[in-house]
Amino acid sequence: MRALAVLGLVAVLIYIADRVTKIVVVNNLVLGESVPFIGDLLRLRYVENPGAAFSLGSGTTWVFAIIATAVAVFIVVFARRIRSTAWAVVFGLLLGGTLGNLTDRLTREPGFGRGYVVDFFELWGFPAIFNIADVAIVSSMVVFIILTIRGVGLDGKKHVREGAPSGNDSAISAEPGDQR
Repeated sequence: MRALAVLGLVAVLIYIADRVTKIVVVNNLVLGESVPFIGDLLRLRYVENPGAAFSLGSGTTWVFAIIATAVAVFIVVFARRIRSTAWAVVFGLLLGGTLGNLTDRLTREPGFGRGYVVDFFELWGFPAIFNIADVAIVSSMVVFIILTIRGVGLDGKKHVREGAPSGNDSAISAEPGDQR
């Protein structure tokens, strides 16, 4: 139950942070306007993204709405299997971010399932403008990769793959008669 509570709490916090920041941006910036936030390193530029990352697939926004809905449903159904706090954070970040952008697609112009996502973070040297939901989704994937590489299961236990060397194995083994 603890993992489920962590997943829910992380998802709700991300969703609220995403919604609040988007409302602030829409109500205080002009579309296309860019203002310094942390000097020129991080600027706020209000844009409406009709596609996915890097505005790819802008003619198929409805597909992203369907995919986001499927991801959210999967996480809610799958959540009961999670026993690890770290995995709960992964899925909480993913759920909160997915629901944040899905809300834009369902409620904003030009219409239900085709709404533009509000993006506003412009990082110097980075080719895309993004939002809190995007940060949460990418962060979830980074933690996912780390947990997977470390062999941490959904139960929180470290699992060793069959055939994988243990910590006691030596990389070099001496053959009989070898003079090392």
